[in-house]
Amino acid sequence: MVVQADDLLALSTVLICPTSRSAPAASFHPEVDIGEPTRVLCEMVGAVDARNLGEQVAHLGLDDLRAVDDALQLVLDLA
Repeated sequence: MVVQADDLLALSTVLICPTSRSAPAASFHPEVDIGEPTRVLCEMVGAVDARNLGEQVAHLGLDDLRAVDDALQLVLDLA
């Protein structure tokens, strides 16, 4: 899942958080629905080459975006 600001998407790398359907529940694993329940692994944020990304699967709704933002704030100690 891309977690980078849209204004920076023209860069050659993008920040992502991997997703998993089997990861355990945790405060830093918000569950989002992208056709099926999926957890965002916010503790594994990293940069990847934008050319390695596959097709877009979905857009998150406001509640899911807030849950991911909250988890990233927790992991990165941005409170």
